[in-house]
Amino acid sequence: MPITAARRHSGDGHDTRAVEDRLADLLAFLRRRLAGEYEIDEFGFDPELNDKVLLELIRPLYRHWFRVETSGLEHVPDEAGALVVANHSGTLPVDALMLQVALHDEHPARRPLRLLGADLVYQLPVLGHLSRKSGHTLACPEDADRLMRKGELVGVFPEGFRGVGKPFRDRYKLQRFGRGGFVASAIRAQVPIIPCSIVGAEEIYPKIGDLRTLARLLGLPYLPITPLFPWLGPLGLVPLPSKWMIRFHEPVRTDEYDPEEADDPMLVFNLTDQVRELIQQQLNQLRLQRGPAFPPFL
Repeated sequence: MPITAARRHSGDGHDTRAVEDRLADLLAFLRRRLAGEYEIDEFGFDPELNDKVLLELIRPLYRHWFRVETSGLEHVPDEAGALVVANHSGTLPVDALMLQVALHDEHPARRPLRLLGADLVYQLPVLGHLSRKSGHTLACPEDADRLMRKGELVGVFPEGFRGVGKPFRDRYKLQRFGRGGFVASAIRAQVPIIPCSIVGAEEIYPKIGDLRTLARLLGLPYLPITPLFPWLGPLGLVPLPSKWMIRFHEPVRTDEYDPEEADDPMLVFNLTDQVRELIQQQLNQLRLQRGPAFPPFL
């Protein structure tokens, strides 16, 4: 047999085994689901469904569409509880999903990120159910405290809708970080705060206007107008393929304070401002490092 034919035959065999392995995994997964042999925690988190289905659906976006580069993962602990605090942008919260993929797939410990979501998320039947299945929970101090004390990695976007819904002209300008509730939670749980900067989300749906009247009728915080939406209908919902970079920074320690100091408004304000300024500075540097938002495809 010629060498090239032998190599082709060997490659075909490897591909066949890979397909068979994936099929066996799928059948085993379906068997466990039908038999109820899977675990869900008190918040509704379903780790197997999250890894095998939910994250699998968005991994192509992370790897091939946004070409995400992640750095600073050595600042994220392998096991202990911590609070990841990131900037929020992009009109739709795609940055939250990409952050989940980054920590699950890139971190050596494959850490699930337990994101804290707004009330609106859990008022939508399908979205609220899937959010809980993927590890999200309501953004309230009680849930955040319990998760971090259990050693979970919790994620929060203090800008909320002010950040994700800001106009394109204000891109990469951090909005107000609320009252610092995330800092108080970290102090009470005695876990580090890990600032995180995300570059790339600002360009996926450039918000150039807002259908405010219709948004109010629908009970939404905003209804964006972008260069493609609503003009192209459903096609306008396809995100632009901007280049993304996610960087985790050195932790801000909270175990230097007593848990009771979480009620000190001045301490909370100062730490909140420190985290916000650090993220803003790193955003500016990361934008310069990235260069154009839409580099030529190779």
